[in-house]
Amino acid sequence: MVFFVLLQRQTTRKKHMELQNIILVILNLAGALAIFLFAMKLMSEGLQKIAGSKMRSVLKHITGNPVSGILTGTAVTAAIQSSSATTVMVVSFVNAGLLSLAGAVAVIMGANIGTTVTAWIITLFGLGEGAGGFSLPMLLAAVSLFFIFSGRDRMKSIGQTVIGLALLLVGMELLQKPLANLDQYPEFLHALSTLSDFGFWSILIFVAIGAILTCVVQASAAMMAITLVMCYNGWIGFDVAVALVMGQNIGTTITANLAALVANAAGKKAARAHLVFNVVGVIITLIVFSPLMRFIAYLTENMTGSSPYASIDDPLYNRESVPLAISLFHTIFNVGNTIILAFFIPQILKIVNWMVKSKEEESEDEFRLTYISGNWLSTAELNLQSAKSEIEEFSKRVLRMYTFLPGLRTAKNDEEFDAIMARIAKYEEITDRMEMEISKFLTKVGSGDISVHASERISTMLRIIDNLESIGDIIYQIAMTRQSKREDAVHFDAGLNANLEQMRQLVQQALDVMDRNLHDYDHVDLDAAYAAEHTINAERDRLRKQHLDALKLGVYDYAIGNAYSSLYALYEKLGDYVINVSEAIDNSRKHTED
Repeated sequence: MVFFVLLQRQTTRKKHMELQNIILVILNLAGALAIFLFAMKLMSEGLQKIAGSKMRSVLKHITGNPVSGILTGTAVTAAIQSSSATTVMVVSFVNAGLLSLAGAVAVIMGANIGTTVTAWIITLFGLGEGAGGFSLPMLLAAVSLFFIFSGRDRMKSIGQTVIGLALLLVGMELLQKPLANLDQYPEFLHALSTLSDFGFWSILIFVAIGAILTCVVQASAAMMAITLVMCYNGWIGFDVAVALVMGQNIGTTITANLAALVANAAGKKAARAHLVFNVVGVIITLIVFSPLMRFIAYLTENMTGSSPYASIDDPLYNRESVPLAISLFHTIFNVGNTIILAFFIPQILKIVNWMVKSKEEESEDEFRLTYISGNWLSTAELNLQSAKSEIEEFSKRVLRMYTFLPGLRTAKNDEEFDAIMARIAKYEEITDRMEMEISKFLTKVGSGDISVHASERISTMLRIIDNLESIGDIIYQIAMTRQSKREDAVHFDAGLNANLEQMRQLVQQALDVMDRNLHDYDHVDLDAAYAAEHTINAERDRLRKQHLDALKLGVYDYAIGNAYSSLYALYEKLGDYVINVSEAIDNSRKHTED
């Protein structure tokens, strides 16, 4: 009896120890994964600070040539080490009308090729003896200090990139340790073995697992790292690893599709194109799966002397053969699918047009942010393009609001007048909310680790939206003055109406110049902006002189004179806020050039 009690206690104690070990493995794995993801983010943001604005400029000038789009997508993604950043940026540009949908598909294809660089970095430097333990990361960290303490912004960004690479290698080293102990948990290995026993269906199962896990982790590079480590330690076979990689290519599309939730129809189509391309690519690969695997096995065996299908007991077994084979597959998979599907871009566009039905845009009288959302904060520097597009939309709303003013003078009855007033009031609320939301977005972007140039651009944008909101306020004040005039039965003669109409048209011209300047910060037409401002001031001075003379002569009474002078003064004040916008843009451009 005592023996059985002791045996039961020992069994219970063993189960507790196994549970503790499992929890410890999970915690170690989570910590290593966190370091790896942070390293990827650090390295990506460092590279974006070095060339972020140039990347935006390059992407904006993509033509309809698929080859140029593919090469650009490859180069940009290889440089910034984030296909998610590239695809989100592409969705942003399509959404803003800066990039055609066909061009976006080509860039996305190239972005998939660019992701293969990460797998090769991990394979060559992050696994086995090539990793060198912590010696190489320590050396890279030491080198990064030279750049970080140099004092120059660009050098600091290079240092951030180097230390990001160092931490990535540390993350890989730490990932290997908990996964290397999986042989202590036969239940886990048995489960993997069971899922691997269904032939071709097993491939489909692991494709689905890879897609789901990548959606959860939100980082295909991290899942690729885990896959390579498990291959290196022999816990999963070559076919299973390949299936996980294909699933990761599908799962990585979730980021762009999340970003497109708040995008217009064109932006949604760009995100769906990413999904379609990757899914079709997986289908093509599954069709030629067996011959493709034999070809990769042949290449790997010639390079390492060992087949990725070799057993651990095989005397020629080389544990580095499977990770190498996976990297080869990843490259061939993305390059091959891009070459094939580049000829079918029109067909891909037909599919996404069917998936996303173009519909009438929401009423302009409703508040909505079109280009920015919380999902786009993964890459602070690139988000400035989204903010810029949103500010352009803000300007469009303000100009639209301004066009309502003539209707207040020509309204035939109170019902028509009240309807226009209600619309102007609604737009004034929209401008207030847009200023608040864009300001919050820019503040959140600015709270991250950004370059000096990006910080200056954020300050410029904050000044711009403040003045745009003030323009909306002045338009509303003009409308309220018109309303008070109507309620007090104050009537202007033809001459006064003509003078105010002239003033309104001059301000309209200034608003048009401002709007053009907002679309291209690098080519601000400040001369045209100042010319429009001087014309408004000169007209205000002329009307004020006439007004004072009319009051002296008693041409009209005080009520008419008060309403009249208030209106032309408000138009002139509106012009002051308009010129402030162009001056803010020009000041930002000068800082950039310096």
